Amino acid sequence: MKLHNLQPAAGSVHKEKRLGRGEASGKGGTSTKGNKGGQSRAGYKSKPAHEGGQMPIQRRVPKRGFKNASRVAYKVFNLAQIELVAGKYNITDFNLENLYINGLVSRTDKVKILANGEITTKLNFKVHAVSTKAKEAIEAAGGTIEILK
Repeated sequence: MKLHNLQPAAGSVHKEKRLGRGEASGKGGTSTKGNKGGQSRAGYKSKPAHEGGQMPIQRRVPKRGFKNASRVAYKVFNLAQIELVAGKYNITDFNLENLYINGLVSRTDKVKILANGEITTKLNFKVHAVSTKAKEAIEAAGGTIEILK
C-alpha cells in the first residue's frame, strides 16, 4: 500500500445531492423546497409564536386570574411539625440558620409559625411571622419569640 493508491472503504463516501441543476436531475425547479413563500427563500426565519396566520394561542386563550405583586410567600411550619423537627434534629433554637443547616428552608425563605397542633417543648424562635394562637401556645410552653424583619 502506497500513498498514491489510498482509497476510502467502499460505500463510505456518498455523492452530495446537487440541487437546482436542471429538471433532468430530479432535484431541479424548486430544489425540493416546495412552491414559493418564505420557507423556500434563503434566510427564512419564523417567529416563535407564529402559527401560519392562524390566531396564535396566546391571543386565542383569554386572560385569567390575578397575581398580587405585594404578596409575601412564607414557608409555613405548624406547631405539630415543629415538635417533630425539634425532636428529630435536636433543635432548641428554632431559627433560620438551624433550619437551613438541616435542609428545611432555603436561604431566601421567610418562615411563619401557625397554631395547628400542640407544642410541649421549650423552644426559642427567631422567625418572620407568627399567628396569635401559635404565639400564645409557644409562650405557654415557656418558649420565646423574636420577630425578624
